[in-house]
Amino acid sequence: MSSIITKSYFTLPETKIVPAPPEDTDTVVIGVYKNELRQSKDINKISEKIKDIFYICEKANFDGDSGKFLYILNKPIIVLVGLGDRKESDIFWSRENIRRASALGCTEARKLGAESVTLCGFEEKVREALEGAFIGLYRFKKYSKHEHEREKEVKKLFLVSDKNSEKIAEFVRIVCEAQNFARDIINEPGNVINPSTLAEIGSAIAQEYGLFCEIFGVEEMKKMGMHGVLAVGQGSAVPPKFVHIWYKPEEIKSSIKIALIGKAITFDSGGLSIKTNQNMQHMKADKSGACAILAAMKAIAQIKPNIQVHGIYATCENMPSGTAQRVDDIIKMMNGKTVEVVNTDAEGRLTLADAISFANKLGVSKILDMATLTGACMVALGEFTAGIMGNSDEFKRLIFETGLEVGDKMWILPFDKDMEEKIKSPVADLKNAGDSYGGAITAGMFLSEFVEKGIDWCHIDIAGPAFVKKKIGCYTVEGATGFGVRTAVELVKKIQIQNQ
Repeated sequence: MSSIITKSYFTLPETKIVPAPPEDTDTVVIGVYKNELRQSKDINKISEKIKDIFYICEKANFDGDSGKFLYILNKPIIVLVGLGDRKESDIFWSRENIRRASALGCTEARKLGAESVTLCGFEEKVREALEGAFIGLYRFKKYSKHEHEREKEVKKLFLVSDKNSEKIAEFVRIVCEAQNFARDIINEPGNVINPSTLAEIGSAIAQEYGLFCEIFGVEEMKKMGMHGVLAVGQGSAVPPKFVHIWYKPEEIKSSIKIALIGKAITFDSGGLSIKTNQNMQHMKADKSGACAILAAMKAIAQIKPNIQVHGIYATCENMPSGTAQRVDDIIKMMNGKTVEVVNTDAEGRLTLADAISFANKLGVSKILDMATLTGACMVALGEFTAGIMGNSDEFKRLIFETGLEVGDKMWILPFDKDMEEKIKSPVADLKNAGDSYGGAITAGMFLSEFVEKGIDWCHIDIAGPAFVKKKIGCYTVEGATGFGVRTAVELVKKIQIQNQ
């Protein structure tokens, strides 16, 4: 079975912006704000045919609150979904409520057998409505045949709007298809995706979408001094690879270059500091950062911004064996700094450090890395929120605000000079892990040691939201979320606008 894919296994429905619901649509999903049923023009229109519609809503306790839904077996079937409070002041929830309502309506319509769905009442939030539908309908069906997979797929999606929203719809389609593509690769197990195949996917994406690509093997990494990557990968039967893909506009209008780096551990056993079985489960998702960056590069190639963007990932499998790195080993990193290994399960930061050193040499002004780096970040922020750290308050704020807008929930964590001693080693420049307190922050502080002066850098610890173990919001199935794809793409757009 081929593991080299360039498009998501999940096909998005054909999508059209229409002035009114088509007559042959199977289901009409109507978004309603809280306590605004009687103000809804869509429900008032339905009341002409279903006279007791408001009574039905009252009996079912449907008031438009977020997370509530009600379906009416009519022809077409009507699914009412709550949009929450119209005056919601929180930037994240004001948009996320729309995404979740759209996802809920579309998946409920699918359960009812709908192959064509029309979204009404979302005119003010076309982007969020489409994001919710495209992300919510996703399923990873490659290997299983569960009962729910007998459901028909939604093949046509119509969104009612009197605005010219075709360009928005096309943009959302590109980005969400890329996000679902990332979810597919993350959901693939370690016996399918390994360092070799993940590098091949990068090469195939570059070839199909007109990106530049170079892939380095072990000998080339030795010459460049990437001993952090080599140390992590030396315990596996599959050697590590270093992947650099980049987008260069045909007409360069800006000297700005940005690097996007992702952690790419295709399976993380913990190495000789081996994880428990419970903690090892789902460690196929330790490549989530790289998959998000790879998907973002795929979208960027189609959107064609006017700035150069570099995508970088060092892909390894962290395995215990007779050749694996040991606790107490000392590694000389690409930038010349030495690192004492005190925990082989703190491996991702070693690969990211060399990737950052590589990015330093590309003449970039900004670096963003994403990584499922620490369980400590989940302890601090919960499993649904990523942690942002970095050396530039302005850059951190930009990423934080971008995440809120596009639906990637994040929070800024502070670096603390009083914690620097935690990563200092008596026998080397640094050690690769601190103690049990502030683990997410000390991991970020470790990475900061490899960023050259003059470069704005941010690190996003996505350990929690990269992979959900239960349905949450738009993520209507357990598994990979593709967290960070929309943030990375939108960030590139914003940086382009700032430098026009």
